[in-house]
Amino acid sequence: MPSLRPLKVLAAAALMIPAVAMAHHGWNWTEEKESRLSGTIVSIDYGNPHTSLELRNAQGVWDVDLAPPSASTRAGFVKGVAKPGDKAVLTGHRSRDAGELAFKAETITVGGKTYDVYPDRPKTLKPAG
Repeated sequence: MPSLRPLKVLAAAALMIPAVAMAHHGWNWTEEKESRLSGTIVSIDYGNPHTSLELRNAQGVWDVDLAPPSASTRAGFVKGVAKPGDKAVLTGHRSRDAGELAFKAETITVGGKTYDVYPDRPKTLKPAG
């Protein structure tokens, strides 16, 4: 009789996929306190599930989530507005894990213009600019 062990391992792995995929979806992974983050854009991705970018500063390279592409577009943050090498200042929330360089941005200021990708969220910090 064949062993069911490989099937059990596969089933357990499949159950973990949604948890990993949802790890940075929403706001539960972030600190409550709003923070400011500034640095140089390394890369930008306008795809789903969120517009995202990498931002380099003295602490290292941060993984930054913005809003879904539709909300980023409504805010005016579209392809061509920012590019790698641009300086940016963001307001939002750091990861609760102090060892993780991850940030969920509510606003991004680049090229002297501020884009509020979450206009309905209450804010305690004023954007740069």
